[in-house]
Amino acid sequence: MPPFPWKPIEDLPENYETLQNTELKVLADIWQEQKDHLLLSKGIQHFRERLQRQWAIETGIIERVYTLDRGITEILIEKGIQADLISHGDTDKAPELVVRMIQDHEEALNGLFDFVKGNRTLSTSYIKELHSVLLRNQDTVPAKNGLGRMVDVSVLRGDYKKWPNNPTRPEDGSEHQYCPPEQVPGEMEQLIGWHEEHERKGGSPEVEAAWLHHRFVQIHPFQDGNGRVARALATLVFIKAGWFPITVTRDDRTRYIDALEKADEGDLSELVALFSRLQKKAFVSALGLAEEALLQERIDQVIAAAKGTFQRRGEALRREWEKAKTVAGNLHKFACNRLDEVASRLCEEIGEFSPQYGFFADSAPQDGPRNYYFRRQIIDTARVLGYFANTSEYRAWTRLVLNTESRAEILISFHGIGQEFRGLIAASACFFRREQIDEGERESSDFTNLSDEVFQINYREEESQTQERFERWLEPCLLKGLEIWRKGL
Repeated sequence: MPPFPWKPIEDLPENYETLQNTELKVLADIWQEQKDHLLLSKGIQHFRERLQRQWAIETGIIERVYTLDRGITEILIEKGIQADLISHGDTDKAPELVVRMIQDHEEALNGLFDFVKGNRTLSTSYIKELHSVLLRNQDTVPAKNGLGRMVDVSVLRGDYKKWPNNPTRPEDGSEHQYCPPEQVPGEMEQLIGWHEEHERKGGSPEVEAAWLHHRFVQIHPFQDGNGRVARALATLVFIKAGWFPITVTRDDRTRYIDALEKADEGDLSELVALFSRLQKKAFVSALGLAEEALLQERIDQVIAAAKGTFQRRGEALRREWEKAKTVAGNLHKFACNRLDEVASRLCEEIGEFSPQYGFFADSAPQDGPRNYYFRRQIIDTARVLGYFANTSEYRAWTRLVLNTESRAEILISFHGIGQEFRGLIAASACFFRREQIDEGERESSDFTNLSDEVFQINYREEESQTQERFERWLEPCLLKGLEIWRKGL
């Protein structure tokens, strides 16, 4: 018996409403509220172009259709998909072929936007059309023939598989079974039927995207390219909702595969959580982008743009944005108290081993004289997480200082997101050591970001919900920081 035998796809689980991410819903509402203004920004346009190029590149890398050096990937995302930017050592295939494949992926993504604009209904014929575009420049794929031998067969673009495509698990040599070829048409019709029903009822995009993606992968209707089509279908759900393409990168691959295997066992929650995290990152990045001047040459255009800025910054909206600062202040106090509790416990348990050992919590509130400290660590953490840390609009921090033979610190910082404050505040966490160099001077080393995503505070969410999320976010950050400190003793 294989670890994952094939079985017909199932509808949404009974508890699907509990899978919804309320934080993501609030961010989506804020995006809908502000996007008409933000979409005029060149910064947002550039962000969307980069995101779409990243989607086109990474959707092939994650399936190992080709490899591509990380540095070259960044260049292609920034400058555009061009063969002359790729050297032969940067990829495992001819650069020209890799570029054609990426351009196919990019065309398929653009087609999803056109599909939504045209108010088309998802159908098996459109899915086949999508498959044809995605695999336009791929000619063969490994397949198992009737004798169980692996052979190269021609890619059936836009047509369902003729051979079983059950992969062998390297751990134990067993097969992961997908839908048999003869069952594919019926299963695909069932998939489309349920999806249409879900759309009529309405629901959370992150749950529907995860469900549609996983059930499609369960069927695995094509000989190859199923992962790319599945991510395109998930992206289609998000685009229909006015959200961003779901970009699963090579760095997400392990978590992504684990989430799919959990879904095979009947638990969609991890796949929903992964999609939610990726969408949240896109929303925070988009909302954090500064507005750019759209018109600069003619005086009347500049005056009109300035008038629009003052109108958008009306006092009512500004007061609403200020709610985020109030919540951030309360969370800062909570973090201070929690770090003080940990410091007291460390003093009780470890301080007795040497009079030189000391543990204490320290902080600076928004209006404190030292709130400008740790700017470099805050900016480095924000850079890792992909957003701009605005310390001019709001800044506060608290830290846990760990003095033994060396000095280490766990820093929790609160600061604005984006060059222009729009009611979003971040909390970040990092660990670093202080190394003594000359005559009492110290420099930080061993810098580690303690969270894989930014904690965002916004003006739309109830404070009690933000508080609950913060408590769940803070504890793992403290645990990770203390573990790093302990291992370095």
